[in-house]
Parts: sequence; C-alpha cells; structure tokens
Amino acid sequence: MAYENIRLEIADQIATITVDRPERRNAIDRKTIGEVYRALDAIAADESAGVMIFTGGGEKVFVAGADVNDLLKKDLYDGLDGELNRLYDAIERHPRPSIAAVNGFALGGGCELALACDIRVASDNARFGLPELGLGITPGAGGTQRLARIVGYGKAKEIILTGAILDAAEAERIGLVSAVVPRSRLLESAQNYAEKILTRAPLALQLAKFNIDLTTRIPKDAAMTMELMAQGILFETADKKEGMTAFLEKRKPNFKGT
Repeated sequence: MAYENIRLEIADQIATITVDRPERRNAIDRKTIGEVYRALDAIAADESAGVMIFTGGGEKVFVAGADVNDLLKKDLYDGLDGELNRLYDAIERHPRPSIAAVNGFALGGGCELALACDIRVASDNARFGLPELGLGITPGAGGTQRLARIVGYGKAKEIILTGAILDAAEAERIGLVSAVVPRSRLLESAQNYAEKILTRAPLALQLAKFNIDLTTRIPKDAAMTMELMAQGILFETADKKEGMTAFLEKRKPNFKGT
C-alpha cells in the first residue's frame, strides 16, 4: 500500500507510523489524515501487529498541527466538522495500544496526537504545548479534554490559558510523558514499552484499554459494570488458563489471543 506523507512499517509485531513531511514540519493536512486512516485499517487487519508507535520524520518536529495560513481560511462549518478530532478519536479507540515517540516540537495538533495515544515517550529535545488561544481559537482536536484527563484539571487550565510551552523534563514531572530519553534512544525506548505490552494477553489487553477509556465517557457505575463483564468474558478464555498455569509453573505464558 503506497503512502506519500507517512511511512508504515510493521516488524516484530510493532507497527510504526511516521508522519514524514519535513518540508511542512510534519503537518497533518487532509491527505495525511486519509493516509493515517488507511494505516490504522491496515494495522487492525494485520494479526501480526500488536502495538502502534507514532513518530515524526526528522529531528526537530514530532507533528505540527494545521498551517496558520490554512486556519485563517476556515469558517464555522470547518470548525464544527472536527476532521482532526475524528482521526484522534480513531487512534484512541483503536484496538491496538498506541505509543507516541515524541521527537522535537509537539504543539497544537501535534500535542493532541500525542495525547490521543495511550503512552507517551519523549526525546530530551521535545517541547509540548497548546498555544491556540494566542491565535484566537481553542484546542479543537481533543486537547482541552485529554490534557485535563492526563495531567489534571488545574494543570491543564494553566497550560492552555497561558499558552505555556513545556520542555521534556517538565512534561515528565507532571505525568504528560512516561519517560524522557536521548534522541538517539527514542524509538528504542518506545519499542521497549511495546515489547512489554506484547507480553500481555491480547484480548485482556484490548478490554483493559477499552475499559480505561470508558472512564471519561460514561458514569462510574456503568463503567464498573463493563469492567465486570470484561472480566467474565476473560475468565472463559484459553489465555486466562494459560496465563495462570504459566504463573504457577514459573514459566512465560504462550498467549494465543483466545
């Protein structure tokens, strides 16, 4: 499957999506959105792909949001359309866990892409921010919602209302990223997280991710009911028997996804 603005590589059960538009600071335009959707579908259909990593091509920028010249032309209907919002929802709700390997600047839509991923790892030159209010608009691809969920209500207000740009160390301190590593070790670090995830039972992994995401969508009592239903399903799986038997036999489990 041919792509022009992204690269998709699947190896050792890890699917890596690289937004590769260095001449446009890896900005996500409509064509790039379409290509990411195609990549997400390809990963969902590929049983060998267990985890996704998102990163940006080059050294300086993870992913940029929309070009300001393009934003200037947008109207009410463009704002309500939520094109980028829908893409990031698709990433968040994808059955495969996702890791953002943030190299360089992740501002606006780039920061919101990282927020849509399940885990974030940053290089030591990474910078994060949602500076949209300085342009007379607001974060419009999930930034106001996901940032508050990840770093807390008060800290999210501080970052968005002041337009603060956070360095990697500060992002780690407030829990926005899980780890900060040298640029040369960024993908290695993301892959290490992916390899740990891949040792988990696949169906249990998918249901746990689904249930965690429910915490912001439905009332607690309903989410707890869904958690119990997921547990009931998993109690009937071959992987549950294998995982517990392997634990008792002091060996690594051989999960089959059933």
